[in-house]
Amino acid sequence: MLQKMTRRIGWPLLLATLLAACGSDIVNPVTGQAERSVMSEQMELTEGAKAHQQVLQEYGVVKDARLQAYVNSLGQRLAKQSHREQLQWHFTVLDSPEINAFALPGGYVYVTRGIMAHLQNEAELAGVIGHEIGHVTARHGAQRATRQQDAGLGVLAASVLGAVLESQGMSGAGRLASDLSQTVASGYIASYSRDQELQADNLGAEYLARTAYDPRHMVNVINSLKSLERFAADQARAEGRAVKTSGTWLSSHPSNDQRLQQISQRATQYQSQGNYADEGGARYLQAIAGMAYGESADQGLTRGQNFYHADMGIAITAPAGWKIQNEASQLALVNAARDAALKVQVAPPKAGATHDDIIRNLLKPSQGRTERLTVNGLQATRFVGSRATNQGQQALEATLVTGPKASVFVLIPMAKNAAALQQARTGLAQAQGSFRAMTGQDRAAARPWTLRTTAYPPGGFAQLAQRSPLPQAEGQLRLINGYYSGGAPGAGQLVKVVE
Repeated sequence: MLQKMTRRIGWPLLLATLLAACGSDIVNPVTGQAERSVMSEQMELTEGAKAHQQVLQEYGVVKDARLQAYVNSLGQRLAKQSHREQLQWHFTVLDSPEINAFALPGGYVYVTRGIMAHLQNEAELAGVIGHEIGHVTARHGAQRATRQQDAGLGVLAASVLGAVLESQGMSGAGRLASDLSQTVASGYIASYSRDQELQADNLGAEYLARTAYDPRHMVNVINSLKSLERFAADQARAEGRAVKTSGTWLSSHPSNDQRLQQISQRATQYQSQGNYADEGGARYLQAIAGMAYGESADQGLTRGQNFYHADMGIAITAPAGWKIQNEASQLALVNAARDAALKVQVAPPKAGATHDDIIRNLLKPSQGRTERLTVNGLQATRFVGSRATNQGQQALEATLVTGPKASVFVLIPMAKNAAALQQARTGLAQAQGSFRAMTGQDRAAARPWTLRTTAYPPGGFAQLAQRSPLPQAEGQLRLINGYYSGGAPGAGQLVKVVE
């Protein structure tokens, strides 16, 4: 669209000149066709290696050498059958409960323990890994980098275009053109495109067949994703929350229904091949036995309305109806209306050694007052004041608490507006007042959950749910075993449980 606009005002070479300034033609290993790219294969390797370290730092890896070796061995077998077998491939299980898998340019592939908990056999894991290998072999990361470069050049071209229009008396055209180009750029660079995702599905099916796995197991993976969507929707309805609909046009993945249809058609093409290997159900269950389920103890555990962090020795309780959101960088206790929260974060060492230092260096207030107090026997400081922003003075309040192991925790009440903050005052005070050093009872409750296998009992999932710690035990047990939509395993068949 920007190119057409440029031609109309007589600047036909503007964008073409900018695009010619970078990138070169590279043959795509999958299609065999030349495509302009800003990333050579060496750049893919370099950038992938850099980003790999960031991924490891952000997520952490599952500390189970046996499980890591199992996943790496499977990944290497698939990679050997790919269009870029010469790459030095890396396969890593990340310590995250998220249902996710992704890849970086240069041969770096990741699966989370969260997605592994919902797969049923080795062939399904191969389908997930094969899909991610497909992103790498088809150079989708390099293509995305090229789109980003193009989008950046498009923004520049639009800015130049706006300046030309303004010089001709069209006041405000510069801002309008820039806004327009930014919107176009957002859609242009949004993650992988739908076509790329579907191409990765096709390549994954091809690599499965080459490695003697039935590609129809990729259908099972998509069905598992559909069950996860259904479970999330059922939970939202049960809690009175709005059910999330499908993504906007900016979302990268095709719908699971579309993917299911295409993968089913693709798998049918390989039916005549036959002689597929065992799906590896027993091997898979043995590999994931003992794997952590849910949150990692390293990042703290949510149990009902309580949050525990055993390594730091602290606990906090959310008021009734509030939700606990545990993220890598911070913890938030969010009210039922979702317009107020208590944010809890650990002050970084560089912020200072005392509460006053941390207030000055981390909160950066322009004015305010402090009050010394204790919270459940822990040394604390309450600050109330303001700080300067581009919009003027902004109200600021926080409570700093020194934990039992000398870490300083910063508790900050937040809200959508002043009215929401005032409405949530009672809950915020209750949450803050519950912050404490872990008791013996807290430590007993803060036991990590792990996956185990057991024989399917006569009483079915209802019987298994009776001794499960999961909050929606029967539904979640059905989900991780692939029976959320109905059906049941045979009597005595090994199934996954959480203990």
